[in-house]
Amino acid sequence: MSIDNLGDLWAHLSGAQPDPPALIIAATALVALLVVGVRDVWRVARNAITIAHEGGHALAAVLTGRKLTGVRLHSDTSGLTLSRGRPSGPGMAFTLLAGYVAPSLLGLFGAWLLAGGRITLLLWLAVALLLAMLVMIRNGYGIVAVLATGAAVFGVSWFASPQVQAIFAYAGVWFLLIGGVRPIGELQRLRWRGRLPDSDADQLARVTHLPAIVWVALFGIVTVLALAAGGYLLLEPLTNGPLPGWQLVR
Repeated sequence: MSIDNLGDLWAHLSGAQPDPPALIIAATALVALLVVGVRDVWRVARNAITIAHEGGHALAAVLTGRKLTGVRLHSDTSGLTLSRGRPSGPGMAFTLLAGYVAPSLLGLFGAWLLAGGRITLLLWLAVALLLAMLVMIRNGYGIVAVLATGAAVFGVSWFASPQVQAIFAYAGVWFLLIGGVRPIGELQRLRWRGRLPDSDADQLARVTHLPAIVWVALFGIVTVLALAAGGYLLLEPLTNGPLPGWQLVR
């Protein structure tokens, strides 16, 4: 890819690309479902969900006026976001709430961009968000995880063909939408076994005096609705019948 000036860069980012063939849209959905459903693959891929989860906490902390002090990502795909401020109140509640719903909401936003043909813009926004996340990482594994993810997205956005970019973008958005749902079940299962007493839901219960199961249910409702809405946006081209070919905009 060769960009001569800022005007060309903006035109390239904001320009719409054509929808990929319906078969590609369906195939990327199936691949994402398999990645989320196969345990050994999920254990690795879940790092991307954790990055989005902790990014949600971090963004919510900043938006509510809390002082963000750092983010840590761990090899077991857990994470920790540290911020300073009141230990209770709306700001703390919003910060705790944002984590589990962030991957699904990011996926929904990505689906909206893809529905408008903004494949390149989606990839570059992902790179920008990962760079912003990298600044706040405070441990070695987290730095490696974010750098590796960012390098993969940047490499595809800069060097890959439009076809590969479309496949990568659709697969990534499907993964966020589908992968955002599974952690809710994992959360409740660990809580049921008494192995996660300080989960986001339990902390929300202490802050808001609403039972933790209410918050788990809210996480589940938001993620399922995001999957339904995002899936509709992504699958809409299939309702128009298979595309005759992949017409590229140069």
